[in-house]
Amino acid sequence: MKHILTILLFVISSLTFSQVSENVKPNDGNKLPVRGFCIAAPQSKDLDAFIKFVDEELAPRSVNTLILRVDYNYQYESHPELRDSAALSKMEIKKLVEVCKKNKINIVPQIDLLGHQSWAGKTGNLLKVYPQFDETPLVKMPEKYVWPNADGLYCKSYCPLNPDVHGIVFDLIDEICDVFEAVAFHAGMDEVFYIGEAQCPRCSGRDKAELFAGEVRTIRDHLALKGRKLWIWGDRLLDGKTTGLGEWEASYNNTFRAVDMIPKDVIICDWHYERPDQTPVYFAMKGLSVITCPWRNPANAVLQAQDMVRFRNCSTPEMKDRYLGMVQTIWSGAGQFLDNYYGVKAENPENSQVNCFKALFSEIQKISKSQ
Repeated sequence: MKHILTILLFVISSLTFSQVSENVKPNDGNKLPVRGFCIAAPQSKDLDAFIKFVDEELAPRSVNTLILRVDYNYQYESHPELRDSAALSKMEIKKLVEVCKKNKINIVPQIDLLGHQSWAGKTGNLLKVYPQFDETPLVKMPEKYVWPNADGLYCKSYCPLNPDVHGIVFDLIDEICDVFEAVAFHAGMDEVFYIGEAQCPRCSGRDKAELFAGEVRTIRDHLALKGRKLWIWGDRLLDGKTTGLGEWEASYNNTFRAVDMIPKDVIICDWHYERPDQTPVYFAMKGLSVITCPWRNPANAVLQAQDMVRFRNCSTPEMKDRYLGMVQTIWSGAGQFLDNYYGVKAENPENSQVNCFKALFSEIQKISKSQ
């Protein structure tokens, strides 16, 4: 019965590419529909250098998607209490919008939702200002963070069932999508270790997969009111034990069953950094559109790009256009990455973000020319 349901899902749930990008038509052979770059939004001091990078490095490589991890690095008008101390202004954001418009690059702004509400010993802005949203208020932030620890603390989460959290979250989503003129929003939702915790009066005893899927649906449905699409990282939808992927790249707390509970128009950003694991096939067979996301291993990134093209060329018409393409992820700040890229500060000569970026897009361009 499960096999029949899976077949029905991927036959009837195909997305047309026009829902993802207006720049490339589907069925372009070896030309991947999404050719993306993901990085933290720059600080004001790095803005001009980043705009130059978009113009002179991303555009010539035919990058058409820029995921910008904004979080609280914007001068929100709806909730100024959540701004970073040195946040980008609306005028500065519009400079980014204009350079991307000129180069036909779609911006997908990101705010980390559900998980990643803290990092190491620091609480993020949302829980700092609104501690009542904390899923685990009894877990105190340590002066010196170590992993593993007795509390199982990696990053804090907000409680998805708190009756007041979405009013604030939706304000932030709407404002950031409006200022970036975005048709898609990335909600993060990766590495959620705290969910459905016993100490939470609302979530205790509830199914973790249903809680996770419910939060995905809630955010997706809000975005749909204005014709916007939801993107998320895919790790919580993979079974870490069965696959051997572990608790970072996949779930050990049973959220993976949510893969069958979320809307099929949610875009999955599937990240694997140590091996070119072929989980895009799993997501596509579940009826979900998927993007592969490398980080700092050039050899793996090349294999992953080749795999994505092979998946597209060796699939049924129903499956093919669910394999959307590639996004290079950068996990340093924009300023640090630019320093590495332009040689101001040296990076590991082999496995590095810069070399991975160059190798990935060199391979994408080679594949595109071979069609």
